[in-house]
Amino acid sequence: MTHLDLESRLLHRDGLMLVLDKPAGLAVHAGPGGGDNIERYFDALRFGLPRPPALAHRLDRDTSGCLVLGRHPKALRKLGQLFSSGRVDKTYWAVVVGAPPGEAGTVDAALTKRSDAKRGWKMIVVPPDAEGAQASRTDWRLLGRGELPGAGAVSFVECRPRTGRTHQIRVHMAHLGCPVLGDPVYGGQAKGADGAPIPLHLHSRAIVVPLQASKPPVAVTAPVPPHMRAALEACGWTGG
Repeated sequence: MTHLDLESRLLHRDGLMLVLDKPAGLAVHAGPGGGDNIERYFDALRFGLPRPPALAHRLDRDTSGCLVLGRHPKALRKLGQLFSSGRVDKTYWAVVVGAPPGEAGTVDAALTKRSDAKRGWKMIVVPPDAEGAQASRTDWRLLGRGELPGAGAVSFVECRPRTGRTHQIRVHMAHLGCPVLGDPVYGGQAKGADGAPIPLHLHSRAIVVPLQASKPPVAVTAPVPPHMRAALEACGWTGG
């Protein structure tokens, strides 16, 4: 990608933070191998400040939606405290393969990082007392079911992570037996009716940040990305 107009993807702006609608397929920062990433475009978001904003948290490369940036060091410290203490309310929308067991529930399954011969590493579920185990909890709610050409039975699930572990929702949905559609690491790469790989169907739909005690929390919602619309509509979503 040679150009990314982040200003057009701005969902919220105030003196302390910005919230972007992150596009799917773009890393938030450069990995060991380099490559395009969203951080390289942050200079366009200074809006008069002496330095560009910085990431307050992370989203996976293929996850779209609400991404929070701090506009200066003091704001970043405050945001870091809010995220690490679990005070930021995060809502994700996912389309999963098959269906979860029931209408709603909580996955309380510790995670740790393990090396993987194909990928280099992946997150796995482990006993809570295992070495390196990180307590991880995700609340989920079934919002719809449907059939998608090439993928079969799918479900529309709202996920609210109560911890912030790497790949948490993806691993927890796979642990339930309904991996996120298009997840090549935890669910197997699905293909559409045209034979093309289906992209990851995971979207950071909304975020609520209690940034200032004297003001109401900042609540932001990100529009559904184009690549998820057909699957959501197949599950009964009507575009609201």
